Amino acid sequence: MLPLSEQLSGGTAISSEMDYPKDPFLLQVKDVSKRFGPTIAVESAEFTVKPGEILTVMGENGSGKSTLVKILSGVHVPDTGTIMIRSETHDGFASPAEAIQAGVGTVFQEVLSVESMTVLENLWLGTDGLFKSRISKRTKVKQATEILEELFDEPPALDQSMEELSLSDRQGCAIARTVLRRPKLLILDEATSALDYGSRTRLFEAIERLRENGTGVIFITHRMDEVEEISDRITVLRSGRTVGTLSEQPWSMDEVVRLMTGSDSLIQETVRKEPRQNVKLSPAVLRATNLGLAENAEKVNFELRAGELVGLAGLEGQGQTKFLEALSGRGEASGNVEMINGSDMQVVSPHDAASRKIAYVPRERRAESIFPWMSILENFAMPTLSKDSKGGIISETSTRRRLEDYGARLRIKYGRDSDGILTLSGGNQQKVVIARWLATEPQVLLLNDPTRGIDINAKRDLYALLRELTLDGLAVVMLSSEVDEHLELMDRVLVFHENNVVAEHHKADMTRDGLVSSFFATGAVK
Repeated sequence: MLPLSEQLSGGTAISSEMDYPKDPFLLQVKDVSKRFGPTIAVESAEFTVKPGEILTVMGENGSGKSTLVKILSGVHVPDTGTIMIRSETHDGFASPAEAIQAGVGTVFQEVLSVESMTVLENLWLGTDGLFKSRISKRTKVKQATEILEELFDEPPALDQSMEELSLSDRQGCAIARTVLRRPKLLILDEATSALDYGSRTRLFEAIERLRENGTGVIFITHRMDEVEEISDRITVLRSGRTVGTLSEQPWSMDEVVRLMTGSDSLIQETVRKEPRQNVKLSPAVLRATNLGLAENAEKVNFELRAGELVGLAGLEGQGQTKFLEALSGRGEASGNVEMINGSDMQVVSPHDAASRKIAYVPRERRAESIFPWMSILENFAMPTLSKDSKGGIISETSTRRRLEDYGARLRIKYGRDSDGILTLSGGNQQKVVIARWLATEPQVLLLNDPTRGIDINAKRDLYALLRELTLDGLAVVMLSSEVDEHLELMDRVLVFHENNVVAEHHKADMTRDGLVSSFFATGAVK
């Protein structure tokens, strides 16, 4: 068997008769179903993946994609159906280890890593025996170095702690760990949602080399530009069922969305008919003065006006997260942040931010936003409990009414609000978190990549709600990794590079080419 470097550079052993017999299908899923109590998560799902094919699986949040991925990965066992991989038929996998043994490698949306371990230890996690390593240290270092060089412009050091890496770099390491196992079938479940622009490009290049050697790929994403760039076919799920497969490019995105929603009223219109208010004439509500995001960076001065939508853009880790956290009273940036309401009030802590009606939605949902042991209602209620408490007794009636209101506005799909938050799909968990902070009725809303991992209609529901709220005076600062989001939604966009604001784009003259090219600019805006 060839080493990883030869596999990724186009070696032929992976596609040999011995390793890959010429079967018409690498994967066949037939009549797969899964229930959780009364909830039908997947029902009679069917699809195929050919050797060297990239199949994109699409569907709204809650359509069954995540459950199906967990079935293929050995996290769940199906109630019915069969999974055939290279002529070997399985009723399901009893464990993730069994799925890996069958040739399935999965990268999940949630970044899975052991923060206290090094990069090298994380890449080879689970490969050692109980008493002795099956692979020599020299081989581990060599192959880890090769795969990291394939996936990173600037690979992290092998002895670096995972907790020191950015979210994008941790996800890159998770992808590297899976590819190192040399799977026959690679599943990327929203794995690109945590990657920056450059890392995603290099991942797609690596996938092209893998597919040339016979590896099949199941690709799950809500980003339409990625679908068009990388897919051979598209299979669409709705309510747990396979409702269609599109095989010929170019696809009509209207057709994809129609299959996803089951409706001829396609993507919900988000641009309101009434004109946007002239936010330049609105009063300033928040001011940042002389913010220093790094020791040698230029100071950032910024004013946010009532009713304004400001986007933060740039490659991963260029300072936009530090800036957003500084506005929320977090982080270590120098300078001054204050709310402006007649008697200016400084924001130096998250408590200050909350008391001054600044709401912050973090990027890493599982680590920073949800309480996994609590119910949907309890997760939603956390910051607004005081509204429902009289004499120390909490009434759930008004909390439930608010959840129903925001649940309808954001189209949150859930059964009972007493169900655990983890029973929801990742996208619906994210919508509960966003609804939680909107329910506090903030004056300023700070969003850190809030649409990561939610479907296109859910995104547009959020866009419509933000436009509605900004017309009522809500000011929003939103970090986004999606160029289309900035073009469609924002009044202006600040672009960051090396902890400096290097460009400012306004709605009237914003273009895709201009926005993306400024990601690579140097020198702060004066």
